[in-house]
Amino acid sequence: MKINLSTPINQLGYGIAGLNICKELSEITDLSLFPIGPIQITNRNDAEKIKPCLISAQMLDFHSPSIKIWHQHDMSQFPGKGIRIGFPFFELDTFSDIEKHHLNSVDYIFVCSEWAKNICSRNLTIDDDRIMVVPLGVDQDIFKPCTAVDSDKTIFFNCGKWEIRKGHDALVKIFNMAFDEKDNVELWLMCSNPFLSVEESSEWESLYKNSKLGEKIKIIPRADTQEEVYNIMSHIDCGIFPSRAEGWNLELLELMSCGKHVIATNVSAHTEFCKSSNARLVDVLEQENAYDGKWFFGNGKWAKITKNNIREFADLVRNVHEEKMFSKLGTNQEGIKTAKDFSWKNTARKIYQHVQHIQK
Repeated sequence: MKINLSTPINQLGYGIAGLNICKELSEITDLSLFPIGPIQITNRNDAEKIKPCLISAQMLDFHSPSIKIWHQHDMSQFPGKGIRIGFPFFELDTFSDIEKHHLNSVDYIFVCSEWAKNICSRNLTIDDDRIMVVPLGVDQDIFKPCTAVDSDKTIFFNCGKWEIRKGHDALVKIFNMAFDEKDNVELWLMCSNPFLSVEESSEWESLYKNSKLGEKIKIIPRADTQEEVYNIMSHIDCGIFPSRAEGWNLELLELMSCGKHVIATNVSAHTEFCKSSNARLVDVLEQENAYDGKWFFGNGKWAKITKNNIREFADLVRNVHEEKMFSKLGTNQEGIKTAKDFSWKNTARKIYQHVQHIQK
C-alpha cells in the first residue's frame, strides 16, 4: 500500500508530529512526502529517513490515499486523486464556518483524541464512522526516564509558547501563591513564541520577572532540538500546565516519558493520556468564550480558570515541593508506563490500520 503524506517538517508542533509520523510510517509502507513549508531537519539520521519519501513523491501514485497533517481551515489541497484524509490538531469546542467548510470536504478525518472526535461529531456533517482517533506519540529514544539533579531545590517547569490559551497568565499567580521568598524553589519557563513581536514577548517576560518571586523564575531560550529539550527536562522535578485548551500537549507527554511529575487541567486533548494515576489533575468545571485578542476572538469556548482553580494548583505545587523536601517525590512510574503506550511507532501503526480499513 502506498500513502501520500502532506505535513510540515520542522521544530514546531505540527512539524514534530509530521516528522515522527513520516519516519515511522515509512518503515511499514511505501510513503511519498509532500512537505508543507521549508524543511527543518536537525540531524543527519532524520534527513536520511525522509529522503526516500521525498524522492518517492516525484513519481507519486495519483490514486493512493492522501493524509494532510495541517490546520483545519486549510484542507483544500491534496496530492493526487485518491481518498483525502485530514489530520488537524485543534483546541476549541467548535469550528468557524471556514473550518467546517474545509473539514466537511474531506473523505475522512483523523484526530488525536476522543475529546477531539466528540467535537467533530457535534459540529460536522461528516459521518461518525469517518472520524477516526489516532493518538500522537513521544520519542522514547530521546525522552528517556531520568531523575532530577540531586538537590534540595524543587524545580518546576512549563514548556509551550506564550499564550493565554496555555494559561501563562494563571501560572505566574499559581507560583506566587504557592511559595514565599524563603522557599527553595524555582520555575523554569521555555515559552518563546516565534509568532509574537519583541514587545509582546517582553510583556510576558516582565509579567514573571517583575512578580513577587521573579528572582526565582528562569526564562530559557527556545531549544533548537529535541535533545536539548530533553536535557532541560532532565533537570526539573515537575511540569505545570494550567492550560485552558490543548490540541495535544506534546511537552506534557514528554515529561511523563522522562518520569517527571506533572500538574495539569483535566480538560481538552491531553485527557487522552492524563489520568489520576499518572498526573495531578485540576478539574475545571466552568467554560468561557475563547478570547485573547491575539489568536482567539470568541469563536468557541475553553476552560475558565477560576480563583479556586488557581488555589488548587497552588496546593498541588506545594505538595510536590513538600514531597521533594522529605525525599518522597520519586519517579513518575505511571507516567513512564503511559508514555510507552503512546509511541510514534504506535501512531504509525494506527494510521496504517485505519487506511487499510478505509480501502477495503
